[in-house]
Amino acid sequence: MNEPIFVDTSAWIAIINPRDKYHLSAKEFYGDVLAQKRRLLISNLIVSETYTNLVWKLGHHKAISFLDIIEQSSSVHCIWSDQKLEAQARDILRRYDDQDFSYTDAVSFALMQQRELTEAFAFDHHFSVVGFVQFPVGQ
Repeated sequence: MNEPIFVDTSAWIAIINPRDKYHLSAKEFYGDVLAQKRRLLISNLIVSETYTNLVWKLGHHKAISFLDIIEQSSSVHCIWSDQKLEAQARDILRRYDDQDFSYTDAVSFALMQQRELTEAFAFDHHFSVVGFVQFPVGQ
């Protein structure tokens, strides 16, 4: 089985929002990842950030549909943030003081480092800044 891939808020929004500029490439890449039976890892902070963004941009029903995808998919696995992970995230925020990472970004990076993940499904260039391989390529 292939290495798990971390899925960022930017990817979920692109998958769900047909007006997102990355919608088509996100849908195609998401389909490919599911066909490969790769595990999709997220954090509870990604769930929170994505839900909130979808409520604001697309309304309650689209945001709930995202939660349904997360709950019903056997491919998506949510990792809950804890004190150790958030301490690592704060270290990342201090180390990259020239960047405008969100707290969720930093927790995502810490989770990926902790789990030795190298790949992120994301449209946020910050993943590349920290040294992760970002997919889809060329975005």
